[in-house]
Amino acid sequence: QVQPVESGGGLVQAGGSLRLSCAASGRYAMGWFRQAPGKEREFVAAISRSGGMTYYADSVKGRFTISRDNAKNTVVLQMNSLKPEDTAVYYCAADSGGIFTIRIAQRPETHDYWGQGTQVTVSS
Repeated sequence: QVQPVESGGGLVQAGGSLRLSCAASGRYAMGWFRQAPGKEREFVAAISRSGGMTYYADSVKGRFTISRDNAKNTVVLQMNSLKPEDTAVYYCAADSGGIFTIRIAQRPETHDYWGQGTQVTVSS
C-alpha cells in the first residue's frame, strides 16, 4: 500500500527557498496540496506517472517546480521566491487512477493516499 511521507518543511524568510520531498512507493500520478489555517485544502502542483507532464496552480507558477525520480520513488517540490501567503501545511498525495488531466489532478478527492503533511512557514 502506498503511504506518502513528506519531508523538508520549515521556516524561511520571504524570498527564500525550500525543497519538499515525498517518498512514495509505486508508480502513481502525484500531487502537492496545501492547507492554511481556516482555509480549504488547495492544489499546488501535480506530476504524471512518467514525469513527462506537470500542472501548477496559478499562484505558484514560475516559482515552484515539481519533479520526480521514479528509481528512488521520490517526488520533489522545489519552492523558490517564497511569500508569506505560501505558509501552510503541505501534503503529498497519490492518485491511483489512470487518467492525468488538470481537472483531475487539482481535485483532492481524486487522490487515494495522503501523507501526514509538513509545515511550511514563510516570514515577512
